[in-house]
Amino acid sequence: MEEHSYSEFPGFSRRRRCCGKGVQLVLVGLATILLWAGLLTLLLFWRWDTVQNLKQLEVTAARNGMEGPRHIFSPATPVSRVAKDLERHNGDQMAQKAQAAQVSQNMEEIQAEQKRMKAQDSELSWSLDGLRSDLSNLKSLSLNERHTALHSLERLQEEVMKLWIELHRSNGSLCNTCPEKWVNFQRKCYYFGEGSKKWIQARFACDKLQGRLVSIHSQEEQDFLARHANRKGTWIGLRDLDREGEFIWMDQGPLNYSNWRPGEPNNGGQGEDCVMMQGSGEWNDAFCGSRLDGWVCDQLATC
Repeated sequence: MEEHSYSEFPGFSRRRRCCGKGVQLVLVGLATILLWAGLLTLLLFWRWDTVQNLKQLEVTAARNGMEGPRHIFSPATPVSRVAKDLERHNGDQMAQKAQAAQVSQNMEEIQAEQKRMKAQDSELSWSLDGLRSDLSNLKSLSLNERHTALHSLERLQEEVMKLWIELHRSNGSLCNTCPEKWVNFQRKCYYFGEGSKKWIQARFACDKLQGRLVSIHSQEEQDFLARHANRKGTWIGLRDLDREGEFIWMDQGPLNYSNWRPGEPNNGGQGEDCVMMQGSGEWNDAFCGSRLDGWVCDQLATC
């Protein structure tokens, strides 16, 4: 019914919508006016408050000027409190600076002490190195003197043994007694060792057998050894380990006989300071670290 009645008056519905829009615009305008009024009121209030504060500051400043400087530092005024705070702050800063200066001085003293201790440590280290060097020199000197004394003792014992053998031979004794597995030739006993060894290992093996690597002093002795020695190579007791080119026998005897292979000794390769006897019987200087299957020991025969 209502929809039908309104539809009969279209003009009336259009006028109603237009009136609604007009009311909305009026309300918006009133709200804007009220907003601006509020802002203006706030601005006026802020200006009035600022003016009052300025007047109060002028009155306070005038009163302070009349009362003199003592009133500035009065606890009742904000200025005096700020001044006291500043004074206290300055005092704290001065105390901190003094403390920092003391810490810096302490650090400098510690650094100076560290430098002194380093210098002392360096001096002690230098002294210790000197003592170690002196001790090493003394040990070397002692070892060299001991080796020299041992060699001299061995030479003396050997000379005494030779004299003793000669004495017995002159009395008709037969001096050709050798340990088991040793072979007698003239006045000496020989042991023909077998097994892969370096020169120094062969030397120690002879020492354990109460002998030493063989020393050769005649063609007859050389021929005898060549007949019995290992055909793959044999170590003998000749070497120039102490001074290059100065060959020495293990019995400290002179090099009064030699049977070098042509072109030897040549100290070739990585250094050849030990002497071997080849299968042909000729001598060749060789690297002491090489391994040979044969080595010969000798000792004096007993009567």
